[in-house]
Amino acid sequence: MPGRGKPRGPNAPRCSGPPKVLPVDVPAISMGELNNITGNFGPNALIGEGSYGKIYRAVLTSGEPVAIKKLDPSVSSDSVADFSAQLSMVSRLKNEYFLQLMGYYLDNSHRILVYQFASHGSLHDTLHGSTLLSGLFANAMACDLYAMTGVLTHKSDVYSFGVILLELLTGRKPVDHTMPKGQQSLVTWATPRLSEDKVSQCVDPKLGDDYPPKAVAKMAAVAALCVQYESHFPAEHDRVVKALQPLVKAAAATAGA
Repeated sequence: MPGRGKPRGPNAPRCSGPPKVLPVDVPAISMGELNNITGNFGPNALIGEGSYGKIYRAVLTSGEPVAIKKLDPSVSSDSVADFSAQLSMVSRLKNEYFLQLMGYYLDNSHRILVYQFASHGSLHDTLHGSTLLSGLFANAMACDLYAMTGVLTHKSDVYSFGVILLELLTGRKPVDHTMPKGQQSLVTWATPRLSEDKVSQCVDPKLGDDYPPKAVAKMAAVAALCVQYESHFPAEHDRVVKALQPLVKAAAATAGA
């Protein structure tokens, strides 16, 4: 009959549609509960802050201690649908090297991720606390990067490694609101001081003059390479590894002397 197409055979190609997004594999948590357990996201629960949002420590009504990552929607161009797709993927990561996503809250104005709390401590404890915690870096970093940026990319890894190098170099926290204005962001403050002729201005004062200047200058150069997050030439993993290899060899030679 006119107006009718040919019947489709059993092997005829089907019309393609949008890829199916699996449902999120963790429960949604109400804003009411989140407000209640964080004191309306008050300062007493705040344990960390970065360019992409804030981190709060709390205990769910089930008794589970959690780290709540409240992302700043203004820094993410993802729609709710796009973010939900990424959230679905992350909720299915089941591995001993990842902190487990416990829940979430998502609407047009909020993007909140609830992770199991790192009960063995944090990288902050290792760099700035009184205890040394082995095995922490591998267990905690990967999901934290996604939680703070909303995107998992190699640039996130490289940038975060650069921040860790700056913490080791300076003895400072990534964000410290007790510092004077202009010095609160470690990356912003340290970046202009990472050249070989200025790096001594940002070396941890606890070291005094007891450090190898050339090795420190090379370490600062690697850190500068890593934190060029907005650069059109972001550092690749292999470039960072190659830049670090001479430092590792020098340290091994010194230890064996």
